[in-house]
Amino acid sequence: MALFSVLFFLFLASSSVSAAPCNPLCLHKSKAGYYPLSKTGISSGACGYGSLAKSFNNGYIASGILSLLGYEGIGCGSCIHVTCKNKTLCRGRGTTVVLTSSLTQTKNNADTDLILSDRAYISMAAKGKARELLALNTVDVDYIRVPCEYKSQNLSVRVDESSKKPDHLVLTFLYQGGQTGIHIVTAYAQNNFTRIERDMDRKYGAVWEMNKAPQGSLSFRLFVYNGYDRSFVYSNKDLPADWKVGEIYDLGVQMNDQMDKRDGCTSNCTD
Repeated sequence: MALFSVLFFLFLASSSVSAAPCNPLCLHKSKAGYYPLSKTGISSGACGYGSLAKSFNNGYIASGILSLLGYEGIGCGSCIHVTCKNKTLCRGRGTTVVLTSSLTQTKNNADTDLILSDRAYISMAAKGKARELLALNTVDVDYIRVPCEYKSQNLSVRVDESSKKPDHLVLTFLYQGGQTGIHIVTAYAQNNFTRIERDMDRKYGAVWEMNKAPQGSLSFRLFVYNGYDRSFVYSNKDLPADWKVGEIYDLGVQMNDQMDKRDGCTSNCTD
């Protein structure tokens, strides 16, 4: 009887960690194509990363339809796990990509939601099947948003070329971990005993701008959603007062633990 109780407990425990059924709004069925990483199309456009996108996630990046990028590009930089459904040509694990640009659907690609970099596309192939998979141009896939995890890189900002000193500041946010979006960015400076705050405006995608930027080094407060509630992420390092156009600055904080659960989606569900 004791042995039966132990086995029954282990059965319940194993069942409790199994993946939950997917909300149909979470797991998507579509097609994915590919584009050479050496070309600019997959790294330019709606998100504002430019050529820097090619270095994200070891080149495992993608363009996605507008619904994936969200309103004003709030989904830029999010991670998508893509599983190829061709059991003959593909291995089962799939691949994870970072969204870096938008995909405009036409009558020729209306059934395609994602264009992967060729590196990411090939990584889905079974051993010895890469050329055959490439020859298909597109393949049936399932995909779902998953958390981004940057273990060795903190949330950072790049000063955009359109910034002009002393007070017009344009920043692109990079290496945004977790599974959430940045809704509001507030910059503030502490000058003597006075704290000056300014909200930035989303220009597009991951790019935010501000006129009349406070003088001095700047700290940042990001409004996000974590769980089902509003949350704030604070920079631990400042943007220096002598910021330079084109430079990347480490904000000293990671967002890997920020998970927006308001849509009811989980990344470990099954179809």
